[in-house]
Amino acid sequence: MSVAGQVRIERDGAIATVVLDRPEKLNALTRAMWAALGEAVDALSADDAVRCVIVRGAGEKAFSPGNDIGEFATQRSNKAQAREYGRTMHATAHALARCRHPLVAQIHGICVGGGLEIAALCDLRICGASSRFGAPIKNLGLVMAYAEMAPLVRLVGPAVALEILLEGRVFEAAEALAKGLVTRVVADDQVATEAHAAAQRIADGAPLVARWHKKFARRLRSAEPLSGDEIDEGFASFGTDDFQEGRKAFLEKRKPSFEGK
Repeated sequence: MSVAGQVRIERDGAIATVVLDRPEKLNALTRAMWAALGEAVDALSADDAVRCVIVRGAGEKAFSPGNDIGEFATQRSNKAQAREYGRTMHATAHALARCRHPLVAQIHGICVGGGLEIAALCDLRICGASSRFGAPIKNLGLVMAYAEMAPLVRLVGPAVALEILLEGRVFEAAEALAKGLVTRVVADDQVATEAHAAAQRIADGAPLVARWHKKFARRLRSAEPLSGDEIDEGFASFGTDDFQEGRKAFLEKRKPSFEGK
């Protein structure tokens, strides 16, 4: 299924893959692609048949180098245009952040700027040994706005986020792993295999539990005390059919078959 031509959705059972499909430009993002990505993620989030979503760039040269600078002359050349462009980007960032299903970033090659912002909003980030990361937007005289910077700060902390933005270096996968920017580094020819294996492990689990874990992790970012209802929700899984199936499967030494009920 294609969304706006350059964002494509593929389905493999309970696993969906969203492809940034502009390989001739290393999957550089246009405003239309940002909007299409948000629409795709929202649609998949609402689909209970989905248990995991992989996000990747087409080909194996790049996840994405960020926004297409060639579009800036007509779409982002002044503050008013930038504000409108930002609304599109930030709506998509919000779609990624609120997605109910686990998100796995499958990172081949270059992952910088807006590409890094998308990857930071995923739950797992699996890359190849030759992947490259960074956000050299200082060289364009541009700032990473609050909504774009927040996921990066949450992921690696303000000190590392500032190092990335102030220096503007493009660095290797090993350094990205040391900074906590990626979850796992594998051989370049194993990125797709490992990303799909991770997605399958997630999909094999109880889907309601995955959604609860994501919800709880988001909630725990806030310093606000948990309400009684929120604390009680931590025990809701014991009332599900999936818990009964998981318990029986464990005792019977077999793989559980979860239905999301």
